[in-house]
Amino acid sequence: MKLLILDAGHCLSLALAREANRRTDTELVIEAGLELDTDRLAGLAPDAVLIPPLVTPMEIEPAAITAHAEAVERCVACCRELEVPLVWCVSDQLYEDGFDGPIDEHMLPDPRDDGLRRLLAVGLGIRERLPRHLIVRLGPLFALEGGGAWLGDMLDSLVCGDRISAAQDVIFCPTSADAAAMALIGMLQQIHCGADRWGVYHLAGTEPVSAFAFASMVRTQLATRLEGLGLSTTLGELKAMDHHHGHPLRRVLNCRRVLQAFGVHQKPWRLEVGRMLDAWCQAYHPPGSGRTA
Repeated sequence: MKLLILDAGHCLSLALAREANRRTDTELVIEAGLELDTDRLAGLAPDAVLIPPLVTPMEIEPAAITAHAEAVERCVACCRELEVPLVWCVSDQLYEDGFDGPIDEHMLPDPRDDGLRRLLAVGLGIRERLPRHLIVRLGPLFALEGGGAWLGDMLDSLVCGDRISAAQDVIFCPTSADAAAMALIGMLQQIHCGADRWGVYHLAGTEPVSAFAFASMVRTQLATRLEGLGLSTTLGELKAMDHHHGHPLRRVLNCRRVLQAFGVHQKPWRLEVGRMLDAWCQAYHPPGSGRTA
């Protein structure tokens, strides 16, 4: 199976490259940006095109959302012309107001924000124009490197002594980029082997948690690991933020459909964070420590 991955520097693209390197049944071609034309697509002849999600669309400039949306729509046009399947990953932030219970795939987002509505329109266009598509809604991705690598940025801030603010009234399911990459390639391999299971799927980690609780766990586990290595480091403090006036906002994706269709189990985010912290600490050496990576 041959996949064309766009946006090479994205944390999900890097995770897909790591996963493909572990396998003998998947070839990746990775493009630097999101631009694609029919000549390039025809020459590569991939089995599918995969577009990583725009990270935290609620928190970026409208112009960046517009640029992303327009680039995806150009990819859709190319894929439609050449009948190449498209996989578009999108942030759970499209569910701007959240839901009291787990969010199923049939619950279409209805955001108020203009930028989020623009992304919603992209998804509707994919559904209408491309019969063979996967729209994959992801929880907040975390990784150690790459665009949107939330965990790596958090660790760098903590060891630099920076104060981190995190909402204690926003509940979500953190999603490991590595776990998402493994699941996506597994899903596409099944489709490549004949499974006709196109459509919309939710892919997120288990155990809903607030942003503040997630950051607190990371800080505690990081301090424990650094102490075990004999490294004395004063970590940055955490500040709890409240944004929703006593009523927590819940964006918890129900991932039963991907389990039923593909047998994909969601990986517990605590285990993935622990694994990444181990890897990060093995490479960490503060200035003047004399320790090498």
